[in-house]
Amino acid sequence: MIRIATLLGALSLLGACSTLEPFDDFVLDDADYMEAVYLSNAAENAPTVMERIEPVAMAGQLKPLFETRIAEGPALKPHQAIDQANASAAIEPDGKNFINAIQIYPYTIGALYQVYTAPAQVTDIALQPGEALMSVSAGDTMRWVLGDTVSGAGEKEQVHILVKPISSGLKTNLIITTSKRTYHLEMTSYRETYMAAVSWRYPHEELTARKAASSKTRARTRDVIERSLSIDRLNFRYKIEGNDPHWRPLRAFDDGRKVFIQFPARLDQGEAPPLFVVGRNGESQLVNYRVNGAYYIVDRLFAAAELRLGEKDQQVVRIVRTRAVQHEVAGL
Repeated sequence: MIRIATLLGALSLLGACSTLEPFDDFVLDDADYMEAVYLSNAAENAPTVMERIEPVAMAGQLKPLFETRIAEGPALKPHQAIDQANASAAIEPDGKNFINAIQIYPYTIGALYQVYTAPAQVTDIALQPGEALMSVSAGDTMRWVLGDTVSGAGEKEQVHILVKPISSGLKTNLIITTSKRTYHLEMTSYRETYMAAVSWRYPHEELTARKAASSKTRARTRDVIERSLSIDRLNFRYKIEGNDPHWRPLRAFDDGRKVFIQFPARLDQGEAPPLFVVGRNGESQLVNYRVNGAYYIVDRLFAAAELRLGEKDQQVVRIVRTRAVQHEVAGL
């Protein structure tokens, strides 16, 4: 997205006093989310090396990890260990995760999702759109009525499992297998309390989709930059001097008409510095530039420019054109 730098950046020149204490600059996050994978050695009969996949916590979506610590003394009996594991895997309804009357659970492999039902009331268990139903199995099919239907069509077709107990005070489990995953549910019937609908969010798929979207955005930005440049006219004749803040440019170059200043990929995590062109008399002037991805694009050449951020403890990075013209294209 292209935008024109506003003159608001000139406020950084004001000498107003600040009562805030200075703080250390921060470090930018990695540009990409790296998903853990399984690796194996090429050597025959070599042991397999596995990189552990750490869960990524998302606000209000993942239940805190349960860490089992066996106290000193006799080990748990099998039925005690099972009860403890089931209790720790149970995910109860949360008022923060309701959308109208639909409880939205975060999907986690092995979790036991609690479903509250009541006689004469139907609870809708909605699966992910596009997910094909393979089978539905309940522990008690005599006192629980089960059915399934679909809504939507094509890619938006969504499977719904409909459940209803014949009386209160019942409890059973339900296993749903689909083309993508397996759901484990524990259903309890009450006299009046019931859940109208249950559905899921899928944090892992959301992270994957965000990563793909971010990659496409960077690819489009890179294509725009490259299409606007003539490779044989690029001049890498600028040196970067001054402070070393997290936003310090990686390099600067021009094509004989415009100057391109490349910043770290995660510049969007902090405040971006305004750009000032330094004249022959040493005076600075705020210059208009466009922001395209991780680049500042200045529609003119300059001998020196400064990036400034802050007031009392101002951070300054200077970009100076040298006499030598260096031609390089690697890394664009």
